[in-house]
Amino acid sequence: QVQLVESGGGLVQPGGSLRLSCAASGRFFSISAMGFYRQAPGKEREWVATITSGGSTDYSDSVKDRFTISRDNAKNTVYLQMNTLKPEDTAVYYCNADFRLYSIGGSANYWGQGTQVTVSS
Repeated sequence: QVQLVESGGGLVQPGGSLRLSCAASGRFFSISAMGFYRQAPGKEREWVATITSGGSTDYSDSVKDRFTISRDNAKNTVYLQMNTLKPEDTAVYYCNADFRLYSIGGSANYWGQGTQVTVSS
């Protein structure tokens, strides 16, 4: 059973910073792309950032230049460093990853349980 476990959410003032972590565990062969999505109250889930196994990154326009995604392949963990946070960044943040379950074939996509980020004074 593959799991993604997130941590690092919380309450922060506008202009502050938070770092989210998402660790993968279970039985799998490798992880390709990893990323974060978020869902604010009353809104649809939206993509935030992605990082490939080779380290290439991509960001939504709303977080570009403020958020940084990184990963530690040895720890099967992805991080989202969030700086200069704004009230509109308030949402539940979800980790997502594409897994290769076996050496040949067996791909699957998994979600983390989500972690709340609240930006408020």
